[in-house]
Amino acid sequence: MGIKDQFEDKARDLGDKAKGGMSGGQDEESERASQAQEQPKKQSKERSQQDLDETQRAAQEQQDKFNQDYDA
Repeated sequence: MGIKDQFEDKARDLGDKAKGGMSGGQDEESERASQAQEQPKKQSKERSQQDLDETQRAAQEQQDKFNQDYDA
């Protein structure tokens, strides 16, 4: 296969990809939009979990301190 044939094949592949990309672009846009909506929800859930963990940790520290004071 010559260089000319390689370039023609590459050009044909890129042309096909571009044609497919036109219809695929809408799918990509809707996917990005749904990801953008899910991202804040995910971050909010993570923050809630972190807050819960911190609350539980603080409560455990207070309980440990109380137990130390009570034992002494």
